[in-house]
Amino acid sequence: HEREHDREISELITKHEEEMEKLRAELNKEQQHLLDELCQQMAATHKAEIEQAQLQLRTLHSLELEALRLSLNNMHTSQLELTQSNLRKEKETALVELREMLNDKRAQEVAILQSRYQLEQDKIKKQCLKEKEDL
Repeated sequence: HEREHDREISELITKHEEEMEKLRAELNKEQQHLLDELCQQMAATHKAEIEQAQLQLRTLHSLELEALRLSLNNMHTSQLELTQSNLRKEKETALVELREMLNDKRAQEVAILQSRYQLEQDKIKKQCLKEKEDL
């Protein structure tokens, strides 16, 4: 009886471990899928923001060029060089600010992902412990 009981317990433990491994694999697969989806969404959002910024810069640039063209006849060469220098500085500042904003947003999204990942890990650990205790 005792040997039979030990054998049954051993089989149950093996079966439980196999099921846990299967569940872990499924969870890892789903986590990877979610992570991939989020990365794709982040990439799409990033691309859209860059395209929007480029469109705004092109629009701004076009407007500034038209203003320069209209005022060019009335300006001296030195005034034109000063204006162009200021425009470059403004564009560089705008690009730096945009880059910082995108980096901040990316950092926030990464932190959210890490937090979710940690929560899922903790949940799995608790579930494992509970199942071990139940056994």
